[in-house]
Amino acid sequence: MVAQQWSGVRQRVAAVGAEPSSGTVFGSLGHEWVLDDPLTEDGLAELESQIGVRLPDDYRSFLTCVGAGGAGPAYGLFPVRRVQGRWRWEGDGAELADLARLAQPFPDRGPDSEDLDALLAVRPEEEDFEEIEDFDDAIEAWDERWEALMFAPERTAGAIVVSHLGCAQREWLVISGTHRGTMWSDRRADDTDLAPLLDQAGHPVTFTHWYIDWLQKAELAARRHPSNP
Repeated sequence: MVAQQWSGVRQRVAAVGAEPSSGTVFGSLGHEWVLDDPLTEDGLAELESQIGVRLPDDYRSFLTCVGAGGAGPAYGLFPVRRVQGRWRWEGDGAELADLARLAQPFPDRGPDSEDLDALLAVRPEEEDFEEIEDFDDAIEAWDERWEALMFAPERTAGAIVVSHLGCAQREWLVISGTHRGTMWSDRRADDTDLAPLLDQAGHPVTFTHWYIDWLQKAELAARRHPSNP
């Protein structure tokens, strides 16, 4: 069963958090090794009813077996919570996911590469302007064009933001479409497109792989730190 893969994970997270050097793990000062309580089956059913789509099996079993969010990769796994009768994900950038579009398929393709290259080719550079005010105006106008192309709501239909790495870099879980169940990197703030996370063999990373890989690395980092006896 899918749920079996999460056996002992909550305890492992707590054990890492109890290590003297756990605070050296990147992002841990944000989540402090705390996991929210798991969702009930009724809560999960209500969540999926409201968003109009069944979540990927490994993620939904995580929610009911491990926790609704909290300790996890980078600054933590965005929690899903019921607020005034409606479910939503909370975190830095969680609002980028359009809850009304989660049942729509995540797009197989991003913006046309020629359009993207053409826009990047005319990105204003500060050294090309004599007055900083002129540069500010030019880059603001360019940013508006960039955001219209890269941050259009349909670009992330069928996906939720589940974590952030700082500096407006985030990671998404696709829940609808052909890429369902895979994790995607979002570095659009650095003028690059959304891209799938891949393992060493070049295969798309699932939620399970993403979370367990983080946990294993966190365990090693905390226990190998020089501050440990």
